[in-house]
Amino acid sequence: MADRDTLQVLLTGRREQDSLLHVERMPARAGRTAAWPKWADPDLVGAYRARGIIEPWVHQVEAAEAAWAGRHVVLATSTGSGKSLAGWLPAITAIRAQTAGTRISTLTRRPSVLYLSPTKALAADQLHGLTELLRAGAIRDVRAVTCDGDTPLNERDWARDYADIVLTNPDFLHFSMLSGHKRWQRLLRGLRYIVVDECHAYRGVLGAHVALVLRRLLRLAEHYGARPTAIMASATTGEPEVTAARLLGVDAAEVHAVTADASPAGRRTVALWMPPLLTDAEEVAEDDFVDQDPPPGVPSGAPEDGPRRSALSETADLLTDLVRARRRTLAFVRSRIGAEVIAVHTRDRLGARWRAPGAAPDPSAQEDLADRVAAYRGGYLPEERRELEAALRTGDLLALASTNALELGVDISGLDAVLIAGWPGTRVSLWQQVGRAGRAGAEGLAVLIASDDPLDSYLVHHPEAIFGVAVEATAFDPANPYVLAPHLCAAAAELPLTEADLARFGLADAALPDELVARGLLRRRPGGWYWNYARPEHPAGLTDLRGGSEAQVQVVEEGTGRVLGTVDGDRADATVHEGAVYTHQGRTYRVEHYGDDVALVTAQNLGYRTRARSDTHVRIVSTDTEQQWGPVRWNYGHLEVTARVNGYDRRRLPGMEIIASYPLEMPERTLHTTGTWWHVDASVLAEAGVGPADLPGALHAAEHAAIGLLPLIATCDRWDIGGLSTAIHADTFEPTVFVYDGYPGGAGFAQRGFRAARTWIAATRDAVASCRCATGCPSCVQSPKCGNNNNPLDKAGALIVLGLLLEVAPGS
Repeated sequence: MADRDTLQVLLTGRREQDSLLHVERMPARAGRTAAWPKWADPDLVGAYRARGIIEPWVHQVEAAEAAWAGRHVVLATSTGSGKSLAGWLPAITAIRAQTAGTRISTLTRRPSVLYLSPTKALAADQLHGLTELLRAGAIRDVRAVTCDGDTPLNERDWARDYADIVLTNPDFLHFSMLSGHKRWQRLLRGLRYIVVDECHAYRGVLGAHVALVLRRLLRLAEHYGARPTAIMASATTGEPEVTAARLLGVDAAEVHAVTADASPAGRRTVALWMPPLLTDAEEVAEDDFVDQDPPPGVPSGAPEDGPRRSALSETADLLTDLVRARRRTLAFVRSRIGAEVIAVHTRDRLGARWRAPGAAPDPSAQEDLADRVAAYRGGYLPEERRELEAALRTGDLLALASTNALELGVDISGLDAVLIAGWPGTRVSLWQQVGRAGRAGAEGLAVLIASDDPLDSYLVHHPEAIFGVAVEATAFDPANPYVLAPHLCAAAAELPLTEADLARFGLADAALPDELVARGLLRRRPGGWYWNYARPEHPAGLTDLRGGSEAQVQVVEEGTGRVLGTVDGDRADATVHEGAVYTHQGRTYRVEHYGDDVALVTAQNLGYRTRARSDTHVRIVSTDTEQQWGPVRWNYGHLEVTARVNGYDRRRLPGMEIIASYPLEMPERTLHTTGTWWHVDASVLAEAGVGPADLPGALHAAEHAAIGLLPLIATCDRWDIGGLSTAIHADTFEPTVFVYDGYPGGAGFAQRGFRAARTWIAATRDAVASCRCATGCPSCVQSPKCGNNNNPLDKAGALIVLGLLLEVAPGS
């Protein structure tokens, strides 16, 4: 279906036309093919041809040739460009070349391949495609299997003994395969290739963890005599060879990057969409807020000063229109709850023949359309996910509301449209999601729907910040001692650490291993550092690859003992404290008890929601770098952040007005991290027009806006970072604003903001100045995660503060 026709479906009234802020049309691209490599296994080539691939694309051949020559390679091309072929062609050829004419049971070092993906769903999808490929070529001597935490023990045994290709994820590699490497030595001894799929997904703290897991894997493979080659697949990303090299712990010169995409692409249209202003208070519904902590209402005034519809409600409306028009659509949303909400709203509106106020009835609407819409997210059983994927491929389902689980490589093609509910965090993710529309050379439409967030508002009003701008380089720091230390413990338990291993883990000296000795985690012997087996912990259990620094809290229904879900330990104090309202699959529960990593809840029909209040203190540990901007000093360094949840509010539905406040006695939580901060004498701000009475609100609003815009500069999400502003700080003795990484040891986000401070502040001031609200709203200076209920906030004062920073910035 033509993208112009699909876009026209959404332009059904004056409201929608006003919401469409920008349309970017991307021309079609013809494909360029190359001959199959001479070394390629003929049966495998025949299998590809049987599946319609007569000749490979040029970029596939370039990547496969580099891998066959034994050089690490990263293939960074667009969604649907056939990156899998570049990995399977050399991998399967290598397996068959050595096993041809030989009984597999007689080989002691037959080639093996390890495939790693960020999600179990992607590994299962790859196995499905690989199985179909082998079947098409009647290739029966290559054995492939998935192996992860859900795999039964007997199937794991089979994989260890017989599999040529094992498809898994970094979590299983860390917790099971590496720690039990002696049982996996048959696979490790013959390891020829490591295929790392969607490697751009490994950023921030997760990227640092995965980099160290891969270095441990290479270390063990070398111990067993293997020298594997890495084949890494990535979305189009900045400096892919640098990212790949950092993941592997090698020099960037050792990685061959393939970035020229030779696959065909159909014409694609990308639209930027701003939800309309609310004109009726009844439109603010309970479900508008289930995806995040609800922002307080904006004071009433002229229509342009009011709040806008939520991105979830707007996406549900647009999805309804597209389903009625029989357009196959995928709606991306950031959270699991959001995916459920969009699916429920869309089904309800389809089943009830819902239409916008004033719109004529749609005679083509059918009751059964509601059955052709579903949600897709983590937490579903694998069988359910496979059924949903298959139903979308065949057209039995017209629409899925999904988390980013379907962003990463799962083969969903033939879609007419993609809806993106809120900025996905990075341009890399945006183009991955956009690439789902119109795959395999067909035309497609993608619509980015802005949420109530300063960055979203800025981007949809500044298309030049999205289009024609290079995608981000992936940021992560494997040298972060808070991440590295537990991996050194795990590595020492696998094989004793030696002086020669230090460089592999990015260590210039033995200070960190010796510190672990002093803490009783390692023992120093003449042969190196050994894990202290007198410890009660399992070394692999010292860290969580997904970045949590505390154990997850189980949410359990009191009386039945049924586990409803889990909450990250770092967020539990604010979300499942006693008296909190917990929402699960549309039902509400009240938390009756919280402690010992368990929250006990009872099902209740509650007409209110809760929101925690907290206080935060920041102590400067060290200043690593400083810049002087006239009277303003910018700093980057190490911080100690102490936070405590001190109470919560009950908020009445649907308007979320505060109806009661309650104190809480919760423990303090201390985070050692890195951050950037600036400070200036109060007299300078007073001279600019921000006096002592206005100073707290002005700094607070500037801090919120800066946090909201940092993802424009750094590869992060606003929930990855924190901040604090104060009219006088104990360490600087001046008005100070801090922005810091929300992970132990830091994650590199604040450092990127420090290095690009002028660009960051300019974008922040522009976003606040261009917002049409009078006194501040969620699209500029209010924050959905503020521990002080967005009070005090002074938008006008923030503009003065940000203007002062720009006035004195270098290069102004």
